[in-house]
Amino acid sequence: MTTDTPAPPASQPRLLLGSTEDVLGAVPYLVGFHPANSLIMIGLKGRPSRGRLHLTIRWDLPLAAPGLGRIVPLLRKEGINQVIVVGYGPGTLVTPAVDVAVALLRQDGVTVVDALRVEEGRYWSYLCSRADCCPAEGTPYGREADVIAAEATVHGLVALPDRETLERSLDPVGGSARLAMRRTTARVTEELRGRLARCEDVERLAAEFVADGMARVRTAIGAYASGGRFDDEQAARLGLDLAVTRIRDEAWALVTDDAHDVHRRLWQDLTRRLEPRFVPPAASLLGVVAWSDGDSALAGIALTRARDVDPGYSMANLLMHALHHLLPPHMLKERMPSSEELDEEMGSPRAAWLLPMIALLEEPKAPAG
Repeated sequence: MTTDTPAPPASQPRLLLGSTEDVLGAVPYLVGFHPANSLIMIGLKGRPSRGRLHLTIRWDLPLAAPGLGRIVPLLRKEGINQVIVVGYGPGTLVTPAVDVAVALLRQDGVTVVDALRVEEGRYWSYLCSRADCCPAEGTPYGREADVIAAEATVHGLVALPDRETLERSLDPVGGSARLAMRRTTARVTEELRGRLARCEDVERLAAEFVADGMARVRTAIGAYASGGRFDDEQAARLGLDLAVTRIRDEAWALVTDDAHDVHRRLWQDLTRRLEPRFVPPAASLLGVVAWSDGDSALAGIALTRARDVDPGYSMANLLMHALHHLLPPHMLKERMPSSEELDEEMGSPRAAWLLPMIALLEEPKAPAG
């Protein structure tokens, strides 16, 4: 099913966009892949003709209800006064969406710098009627603008061939790697079941488990920061840890602006390697990092992975709601308590904290037949 996938980044790199070709060369890096059947809005702040790139938003085409209805409050909140609209696809698909976008923006007093349609290496401007610069057959352009590509790469941006390639970047590992992870997970969960069966003081066990789990989160961040990687046993144990909300929220609180690359590698690795029932916390943490980085396409894919496993997983549902309502990432970040505040709010570990983890200890039975 095609749905609208708005993608409002927290911030955008300082790419110098001096021409239409520069804009079209930058778009794939701003959204993370070469778009197709998409509507893109590039928001600028500042003086006319000298606006600074502030955010990029993408929707699938055709637009799904409520379409562009939430864009105006976002533009007001972010102080956007200029927008470039770009539609990718055939005219029958793009033109109605661009018409709606341009009318909505102008009605709100936003300057539409340009409105473009792009298809098969050519572009057309809806705002230009001069045959000498905007011929009826469209203007050819290079799919990869060398200067913009170089600038984007310096900023750490990538442009994958298409959205499907981005989705495959989160595919679960397979083959011998999957088999090894499955065996290790079975051994680790069996060990924990035995520990629970022998336990005479569950409250004390809860305190030990939470302390060990929060320490393992910090160890994982340190390992990936130094270019390392958790082995299967460490990954399986961290997957169990994250089922406990306090431990997962510790990881969330540690997603700082200067450590996004580290967290992205860590949570993307675990999203791909963990056994399916342990995926929602790791995938949701990846969603937080990607969204905060402005990579809302990856965020949406990660959150979908989490919800496919557990449709009721509250963190994934909260973040997906924020994405679909075009809320800027800083709104949730400002509300996320620190580690110390979490301790104060939640108090000492209790046995009840372990219940979500205990529910995952039994491997799901394969369906009969």
